[in-house]
Amino acid sequence: MMDLGDTPYDRIVALMARLRSDCPWDREQTFETIAPYTVEESYEVLDAVERGDMVDLKNELGDLLFQVLFHAKMASEVEAFDFKDVCNGLVDKMVRRHPHVFEGGEQPDWDAIKAVERKGKGEKRTLDGVARSLPALMRAEKLQKRAAKRGFDWPDTDGPVEKLREEINEVKDAVQSGSEADIKAEVGDFLFSAVNLARKLGVEPESALRDANAKFTRRFNAVEDKANVELETLSLDEMEDLWQAAKADGL
Repeated sequence: MMDLGDTPYDRIVALMARLRSDCPWDREQTFETIAPYTVEESYEVLDAVERGDMVDLKNELGDLLFQVLFHAKMASEVEAFDFKDVCNGLVDKMVRRHPHVFEGGEQPDWDAIKAVERKGKGEKRTLDGVARSLPALMRAEKLQKRAAKRGFDWPDTDGPVEKLREEINEVKDAVQSGSEADIKAEVGDFLFSAVNLARKLGVEPESALRDANAKFTRRFNAVEDKANVELETLSLDEMEDLWQAAKADGL
């Protein structure tokens, strides 16, 4: 086996260089083709965390680190930056954001520090810099949080609840109109309002929906197991009885 070096840092950097040089698949990749894998690996880390699987978490963190290395290596090839720059930039940013740790004194206003950083990157407006590639629920929450810091927010949950009722009625109106564009727009408004209510209740919408997905999966699997026949042969009432039985079983 090829000697890649003595330290973990040397080994992973040498590994990436060798793959990029000698592997046809790795060599032909670009930032755009690798980006989907980066997102996928991030979610696989989250999945391992939620399952509490430390062995899998170790492996998935390695896969995510590989994605960081891949992007850094491609950047170095166009003389933009390299992996050392990524590491040093991270350290500099964390030191800057934690002056109470490295310089003494009281804990700083992190929002103020981040605001200064955003201005330094040329972000002039409140919502600039909220990544468009974030999952839609997560991005909606971040947009709302940014706006709320400028005072654009409901004082309590009554406003978001009423807004959600309003959006339901507007979805109904759009359905009656038969306009696909209006239906899509109103469903989007409804979901955005649901995120707003979740935020005001202190619930992370992305996490809440993941939990709901898992619950639906458990209950639907139980419905199939209890049916012992093809579901299509059952009436909706029969399937509902099986669903309620799954709920009664604590699924």
